[in-house]
Amino acid sequence: MRPERRCSAVSGEVVLAGRRLALGVPETYMNDSGLAVRALARRYSLEDLSQLVVVHDELDLPVGTVRVKRGGGIAGHNGLRSVQSHLHSLEFLRVRVGVGRPPGRMAGADYVLRRPSRAEADELAAAFEVAADAVEAILADGAEAAMNAFNGR
Repeated sequence: MRPERRCSAVSGEVVLAGRRLALGVPETYMNDSGLAVRALARRYSLEDLSQLVVVHDELDLPVGTVRVKRGGGIAGHNGLRSVQSHLHSLEFLRVRVGVGRPPGRMAGADYVLRRPSRAEADELAAAFEVAADAVEAILADGAEAAMNAFNGR
């Protein structure tokens, strides 16, 4: 992966299952990640948003849980709000990585920005591997097959 200055991201390309996969990681604040996603979509000539996969944290899933989803609401997620604002659509695919709910009255932003416990970090590391497998499954077999394979776990 290499810096894409005009995209405010790092990106790269790989070929999996005979298909090109462009990977991008925004270097913006999460609340502005839509800027980078829109720029990367243009950079890689992505016109069909059903071909876009956004991997993100999800407070509504237990720590380490991975789910694949098409469209839907933003559930208060400011990163998704930014992506929606810049793409004018929510019709992209998502790989949701559960981080669990904050304890007590802790704000969601404070919760996701804190250092996870050792046990949580181990669960998240395993979840990141599963999330990468989900992206590969989307590319190889399509969204519906990936949802069937990963959402029942």
